Order: sequence, then C-alpha cells, then structure tokens
Amino acid sequence: MAKTYSCLASKIIYGFYFLAWLFTLFTSMAKAESSIISIFSLTFFLLLLTHGGNMEVMRNQRTWCVAKPSADEATLLNILQYACSMTGCKSLEKNSPCFIPDNLISHASFAMNLYYHAMGRNSWNCHFNGTGLIVITDPSYGRCRYE
Repeated sequence: MAKTYSCLASKIIYGFYFLAWLFTLFTSMAKAESSIISIFSLTFFLLLLTHGGNMEVMRNQRTWCVAKPSADEATLLNILQYACSMTGCKSLEKNSPCFIPDNLISHASFAMNLYYHAMGRNSWNCHFNGTGLIVITDPSYGRCRYE
C-alpha cells in the first residue's frame, strides 16, 4: 500500500516538474530571451525523468530538513509550534543541548527536522509552506545532534 502511494506521489511530483518546465519554456520564449534558458530547462527536465530527480538522492543519502534563511518570523513561529506539538522538542528547552543559539530560525530548523524524521523523511514532510529546505550536510553542532 505504501509503495502505491509512493509511486503516485512520484507521478504527481513529475507532473509538477513538467508544468514548471513548460511554464519556464513559454515565459522565456515570450520574453524573447536567449534560448539558453529553454535549453537549460529542457535538459533539467530530461535529467529529472532519466535519473529520478532528487528523490533518488534522498533514498541513497542521509538528509535533514532545515528552515530557509529567507523564511519570515511569523511563519517560522507557526512551524515551530506545529512541529513541536507533533514531535515534542525537549532538546530545545532551556539548558538543553540545542537551546543555544536561542533564535527562531535555529529552533525552527531543529523542530522541522524532528518532524521530517518522525514522518519518514519524505520530501513533502519538509515543505512547510515552502520554508523547508532538504540538505545533505549534517546541521548538528556541538552537543546538539540532529537525527
């Protein structure tokens, strides 16, 4: 059953990739820009189809979910509250290993990763309204360990 959902999700994701490619192609042509953008977008799309896109990277590599630096504070606060309500955030309590640095983006990143890990490390579990970023570099520091 889970494999069926995974396959369906992959098809939906590739559908979005195709639509994004198509949109890029038409907008670059409409703006009469160089055909380099069109060639790049076609190459990118074909690479996704032939190599499985970033889904393949996520299956074979360890990944973490962190907050995008451009995320606004209100959204990060909502994400922090939601992710902590779903997973608990004991490591973010005062005098815990991940409390320092005591700032919103750091705490939100840790909570987002907890949620991402608890929900199965699927790309959609790191979306958070476009504020999540899947990374392949371990964001752990000092005694603060990201799972």
